[in-house]
Amino acid sequence: MRWRATGGELRAFLPLVVLLAACGSDQPAAPGAGFTTVEFAYLAATATDPAVAQAFPDCVNGVGALHIHPSWRNFVRINMTVAGLERWEITFDDVPTDVLVRIPISDPNTCADNPTGASTENVFANGIRLTMIVDTPGSGVEPGLGFTVDGEGRVTP
Repeated sequence: MRWRATGGELRAFLPLVVLLAACGSDQPAAPGAGFTTVEFAYLAATATDPAVAQAFPDCVNGVGALHIHPSWRNFVRINMTVAGLERWEITFDDVPTDVLVRIPISDPNTCADNPTGASTENVFANGIRLTMIVDTPGSGVEPGLGFTVDGEGRVTP
């Protein structure tokens, strides 16, 4: 006896067939699901000011080395690299495109202005100064910077 699918059975299997076809497709992910490279630069002193360390020791010790917390990496701490007399840098090649992303930068020298060491000034993404101050998680809610970037690496602060 041969089995023959009815119309109802065919409709039941159709979503599975579509899903399997999509899995083997070379089509790109949905719009806005791309990634691009972004170079961050932070213009600030590359040594901790002894006066700040003396006046705000708990904050300076808590911040430690200057670092960034990228939202697309669940705000993990990643140290930035000294790239000049008053310049820190880091580059990420996995920044999501066409969505708001957030970064707090923690600088021990900023403890004089912010009790968590969060800095929102002199931060650049692909050469564009970031100006949108947003909330980010940390020791409570801390100020950070938000922006979007397109697939070509153009940043909108």
